[in-house]
Amino acid sequence: MKSLRKIFEKSKTIAVYGMSKNPDKPAQLVPAYFVAQDYNVIPINPSAKEIIGLKCHKNLSDVSERIDILDVFRPSEEAVDVVKEAIERRKLKGDIDVIWLQEGIVSDTARELAEKEGIVFIQDKCLYKEYVKVFPERD
Repeated sequence: MKSLRKIFEKSKTIAVYGMSKNPDKPAQLVPAYFVAQDYNVIPINPSAKEIIGLKCHKNLSDVSERIDILDVFRPSEEAVDVVKEAIERRKLKGDIDVIWLQEGIVSDTARELAEKEGIVFIQDKCLYKEYVKVFPERD
């Protein structure tokens, strides 16, 4: 719990890989919550120009801002490719400290790749649920 608190307190920018255009999906509800908590949320969705008033990016390399947490809402079978993209970006820009695969998304291969590069890797956990466990007063 202490390490999660440290991650949340230190992080300012969350890139959301697979942010949804659908306001009823967790892939939009979770990032919208973090916008309300004053995090800089960066949507990554190649099929949208804007989501919840935020400019969308087609991929990680299109993002100019520093990324602290990469929050992933993509199927488990896509996790390795997402992590490889994140590793390439980290080598170029020195960011992406945490890769977070949302609840139900699991890839041990992706975990091994990320951890080998010194990236904190969390999988099969909801970013929102973990946040409110650490900061219950913000629920």
